[in-house]
Amino acid sequence: MQLLIFIGLQASGKSTFFRTNFAETHKLVSKDLLRNNKKPSRRQAQLIEEALQAGASVVVDNTNPTIEDRASLIQLGCSYNAEIIGYYFESILTQCLERNQQRTGRARVPDVGIYATIKKLKPPSYAEGFHKLFYVQIADNSAFEVREWNKNEVADG
Repeated sequence: MQLLIFIGLQASGKSTFFRTNFAETHKLVSKDLLRNNKKPSRRQAQLIEEALQAGASVVVDNTNPTIEDRASLIQLGCSYNAEIIGYYFESILTQCLERNQQRTGRARVPDVGIYATIKKLKPPSYAEGFHKLFYVQIADNSAFEVREWNKNEVADG
């Protein structure tokens, strides 16, 4: 049983990566799906807990930019003995802004939201409690390149 935590700017490829790699095997939990909920963080925790109680693997598809944002998720996963895996998405601001411009309707995030997130975005570390960490980039052919974590190669901005 796994708890996968996605980390990265809006429009960095997180949701597409989920659909491509985990839609068949993991339950999706995302605050984007809880827009009408008055307490989305609490509801998100409930959905994660329900899935883990049932023995299902979960993907948390949010920006999760800070250590604090990730801490409660990691703690919850550990309480169910889930394997905690982080996926850090290369978050180059100009590329994310360009991809976001191609979105329509509610999928499009105001640019100010992306700027606010990049100010808070901190790369993850094993010290947070992750069992595994991966670095994800969008390749030239729109496929994803996934590599094991190497904190020295994070080149965002």
